[in-house]
Amino acid sequence: LNPTDVQAYTLYEANALVEEFMLLANVTVSKKILRHYPTLSVLRRHPAPNRSMFDGLIQKAKTRGVSIRIDDSKKLADSLDDAGKALKDDPYLDQLLRILSTRCMSPAQYFCSGEYQAKDWHHYGLAAPVYTHFTSPIRRYADVCVHRLLAAAIGVAPLPVFLSSKSHLHDLAANMNRRHRAAQLAGRASVQLHTLIFFAGGDGSEDDSGDGGGGTKEEDAYVLDVETSPNSEPSFSVMVPRYGIEGRVRLTKINGKDDECLVRDPENHRLGYKDPKTGKLLASVAVFDKVRVRIWVRKSRDRRELVVDLLEPQLLANPAAALKSKQSVKKEKKAAGPTSGGSASKKKKKKKQKTRQ
Repeated sequence: LNPTDVQAYTLYEANALVEEFMLLANVTVSKKILRHYPTLSVLRRHPAPNRSMFDGLIQKAKTRGVSIRIDDSKKLADSLDDAGKALKDDPYLDQLLRILSTRCMSPAQYFCSGEYQAKDWHHYGLAAPVYTHFTSPIRRYADVCVHRLLAAAIGVAPLPVFLSSKSHLHDLAANMNRRHRAAQLAGRASVQLHTLIFFAGGDGSEDDSGDGGGGTKEEDAYVLDVETSPNSEPSFSVMVPRYGIEGRVRLTKINGKDDECLVRDPENHRLGYKDPKTGKLLASVAVFDKVRVRIWVRKSRDRRELVVDLLEPQLLANPAAALKSKQSVKKEKKAAGPTSGGSASKKKKKKKQKTRQ
């Protein structure tokens, strides 16, 4: 592995095995502390999503002949498994669907068991009636609280006074939710910063010579979303599996307002470009399509911006240049006349005629 490289985090079967045991431990502990402290337990709930939150993904999946059901978490999991089988020709599409389905859900939250009815304790994402965080006390304060509740429940240590106040637990849970969200945002900002440094070509210093192993890259990407609104700038967002990053591809060579050759297809989440003479569709990009992109960093005096440019299909990246190149090739073929094989045979015939004479 290159220590200066950027890549998506790889998960192995061992990761899944450890995760299953962690989930089981968390569920078991949540049940134990609930039996002893039914109104004072620190739990984690995940409400079921509204259908409107999944509407966009359901419509996008239909364009690939995939049906996603969200009646409950089991049906969602089953439908994603079925989608994976249907899209087995490209395994990454299965992973992409799972990533997008997770984003459609509302975030899970810490809460005090005395504040909600038992039916609202359910964790939708894990299909668990009760759940808590217990396995990572070295990095989450919620786990520390749960450890203290469990210690009191099994008679190892007395319950701290502050954990016996429902109002204090309410404030504690609200603060943990805010801190958890802030930590997520900080983590994403850190990834964005170091991604910029990598694609800028080095360590990000003023005197950087660009030898850090990064720089401009060309990679395959998958389309996540397509902007098809009238008069909007033609663009689409992509995920680059090689680096696990996202970016917005802007079709700057196409005038979104005046170019009559631009085809917007909201129903199929597609952007296309048609031949100005025949009206025939020359190229298009739809959701979940694979495209080729160039990733680089635009630098100004006080700012750096990650830019993702489209390389293929070229007819969308730069229609005017692609059409001009196509026409010039046709003209060259016409000017060349018959094929080289035909011209060679004519030369042979001329040589035979000369020898006869």
